[in-house]
Amino acid sequence: MSPAAPTFLVLFLEPIRRYLEDDDISEILINGPASVYIERGGKLHATDAAFASEPALRAAAANIAKSVGRTLDDAHPQLDARLPDGSRVHAVVPPLSRCGTVVAIRKFKRETLDADKLLEYGSISPDGLALLRTVVAMHKNVMVSGGTSSGKTSVLNVLSSFIAPDERVLVLEDASELQLQQEHVVSFETRKPDAHGKGGITIRDLIFSALRLRPDRLVIGEIRGGEALDLLQALNTGHAGSMSTIHANAPLECLFRLETCALLSGIDIPLAALRAQVASAVDVVVHTARLPDGSRKIVAVSEVMPLEGGNYRLRELMAWRTDRRADDGRLEGAFETKDEPTFAAQARQLGLLPGP
Repeated sequence: MSPAAPTFLVLFLEPIRRYLEDDDISEILINGPASVYIERGGKLHATDAAFASEPALRAAAANIAKSVGRTLDDAHPQLDARLPDGSRVHAVVPPLSRCGTVVAIRKFKRETLDADKLLEYGSISPDGLALLRTVVAMHKNVMVSGGTSSGKTSVLNVLSSFIAPDERVLVLEDASELQLQQEHVVSFETRKPDAHGKGGITIRDLIFSALRLRPDRLVIGEIRGGEALDLLQALNTGHAGSMSTIHANAPLECLFRLETCALLSGIDIPLAALRAQVASAVDVVVHTARLPDGSRKIVAVSEVMPLEGGNYRLRELMAWRTDRRADDGRLEGAFETKDEPTFAAQARQLGLLPGP
């Protein structure tokens, strides 16, 4: 536990304290007082940790809520919060949860994942990394897609590290996770409504402000709802080089998810017009995945092409190919370079890609 944590939090979370302090553990999952799992190396493991009783676990969750000025009780049975070290917490209490209080803690990584570590972990090839540097340098709009815990935020962090130091970057997040290293970074965070349902600030509200604060780049932690339409309009009106993440199971599905989220804005827009906006706004989809052996990789980089017959088209630039599972359980394969991006010639003129 971070030394900045209040003493009462340290005491209440004592049964899992060693896991909170272990940097190799990425997630702690509590399914009632006697069932605690951890994620290490992309794999879940049962532990022998346990809380003394359901009231003890409930008190720990309630005190996390108290530490951030929120309430977790029968009237407010769900909690989104952050520990003092930045770790994300979500909790649900009975009767919504049938096995007792349920808590998920997504650990905040003190060590920032960088481009060198992506290569070291085998998450991408050198050619793929050079392609991503080029995409960012050319101010292409990028969506990082993938499933839960596939490494989307970490990859977004690496992509943002390629932004030139003289650019003004505005970062919008539900909970601060990104660790941008540029000098001119302005970060914003949403705010939950109070107990009376007032005072909430959403990503849509933050986008409205950000567009009036002269951004060179917009970096949005995650697209989940109607803010997708605001982002699409921003990207189609001159805010090139922006990036965000979205939950999706494949690069093409990323575009459909953006479409669905935009429809949640409550603004009536014809599907054909919306698809044209999506295809025009997003230049590149970077897709991440957590493979069966627990490894996380950038499994595809695809360029978004103009619509054809009202349908989305993707040009696959790079992809991971799995060949076999080794005796130790690891997946073996290779990153394959596919088609050249349509902007390759321009990139060579700018010295961002080597000659043919």
